[in-house]
Amino acid sequence: MIILDKLTKRFGPKILFENVSMQFDPGKRYGITGANGAGKSTLIKMLAGADDSDTGSISMPGNTRLGVLSQNHFEYDEQRILDAVLMGNKRLWEAMTEKDRLYEGEMTDEVGMRLGELEGIVADENGYTAESEASELLVGLGLPPNRHADRMNSLPSGYKLRVLIAQVLFGKPDVLLLDEPTNHLDLESIRWLEKFLIGYRGTLVVISHDRHFLNSVATHVADIDYQTITVYTGNYQEFVETKYENKQRADAANSSAKKKIGELQEFVQRFGSHASKSKQAQSRLKQIEKLEDAVQATGGKRSSLVRPYVRFDFEKPSGRDVLRAEGLAKAFGDNVIFKNLNVNINRGDRIAVTGANGVGKSVLLKMLVGANTNIDRETRGYTLSPDAGEARWGHDTSVGYFAQDHHEALGETAKGQTAYEWLYSFDTTKPQETIRAILGRLLFQGEAALKPTEALSGGEAARLLLGKLVLGAHNVLILDEPTNHLDIESIEGLLDGLEAFKGTVVFVSHDRHFVAKLATRVIELRRDPEGKPGEECEVTDFNGTYEEFLERKGVDYTRR
Repeated sequence: MIILDKLTKRFGPKILFENVSMQFDPGKRYGITGANGAGKSTLIKMLAGADDSDTGSISMPGNTRLGVLSQNHFEYDEQRILDAVLMGNKRLWEAMTEKDRLYEGEMTDEVGMRLGELEGIVADENGYTAESEASELLVGLGLPPNRHADRMNSLPSGYKLRVLIAQVLFGKPDVLLLDEPTNHLDLESIRWLEKFLIGYRGTLVVISHDRHFLNSVATHVADIDYQTITVYTGNYQEFVETKYENKQRADAANSSAKKKIGELQEFVQRFGSHASKSKQAQSRLKQIEKLEDAVQATGGKRSSLVRPYVRFDFEKPSGRDVLRAEGLAKAFGDNVIFKNLNVNINRGDRIAVTGANGVGKSVLLKMLVGANTNIDRETRGYTLSPDAGEARWGHDTSVGYFAQDHHEALGETAKGQTAYEWLYSFDTTKPQETIRAILGRLLFQGEAALKPTEALSGGEAARLLLGKLVLGAHNVLILDEPTNHLDIESIEGLLDGLEAFKGTVVFVSHDRHFVAKLATRVIELRRDPEGKPGEECEVTDFNGTYEEFLERKGVDYTRR
């Protein structure tokens, strides 16, 4: 059990939590929700002991095993992948390391005694099956056995995250703290992680912007809003319904109270000066004070949860044939991505490109965008050309591209510019009011529009890049992981905009709710992890929704 007692945390003048008392119970799985900047990651850091509260305390039993997902992806670069996982059990790893060191030195009676103690620790911690357990975790997260002896620095960042997840799970903690564990995981790895966490028997506290993940895993939701933390029973969907119903009731009660306050104030104004009515007037003043306190308690604080308004409009539609790609080939040394890829895209398609990390999804998008001659200079800097084959864009196509690396996509020219200046630079013929309106709808109101681009958070950078797409009025959108770093409300705002969009969308996302709601066609790239070097990935082009695609594959998927 974790107990928060009168907890308060501020950042400068901003209050995150104020006088919060609550508890996280054993055997329950808590999803932490709240807007970007509400304090979700700060709460995780305080629970882990990496950050202090201003006032109040956090307590848990002294023998609690705490598992925390590391945010430093480079910390274990010199370690074998398998060893990095074994380090998740600190007591076992230290015993194994000391044992190996002692065996290399001179054997004495004292050393023999110590080795006996260490063997006991290894046995207590199931050390003799540790490597097979660690290997099983890695395989479940998509790392084949032939990579387990490699060093961590041989892995791309997405796969390092998988190893760090395996590390924290291997420690068998009583309390598991996970901050965005699904970021950079492919859809199959997310499904595996869900199943593992559903079987976890300790206390889970997890932050995620993946709505489907929270629906699958969470038994409770701890919502950070109105400078407090409120716990709801149920998964994310049930939380949303309950919070909406509570707000409707509070709004109705406030409306009734305000109406009553108006009536009472009218009586006081009319009769407050009359001696015969003065006692009644004083009584009504007390009623007004109580009603105003009730209104303040239920509706006086402003919610931090705000949904951006995203709409993509264009003046002229593209032709029916949006893109024709024939015989595309791309390789990086011995790593063959495609040899003879053919892709046809039609007007109105909403295509989800899926597959494991590293299989070539971003490469495909960059090659398609690179074939367009009318993209801006920033986009041109990180597109790719095929080694062979050709991609031809159709008549009247205007292509907008959203890059996976948000700060890279802002470009070198963004340094020293405010959010407003950066967006305005893409179309200086537009009235300043138009730029301000776009920024405002994307939650850059007032002074927020003057924030330097290099100081933007991940979510802010993503919303600014969406503003560039809105300004460009493209009829084709190519989106590489647009939901990364966005909170759930921002994802829903983007989803609303894309569902209303009348043009063509090709996108990569590991958010299954987003994919399931948006895709009308699925292109899956799949590579055999045990395949021979030089083998290209297998491509499946499925004309249907993501749910239908998974059903065809025999995958159990339930929309929540």
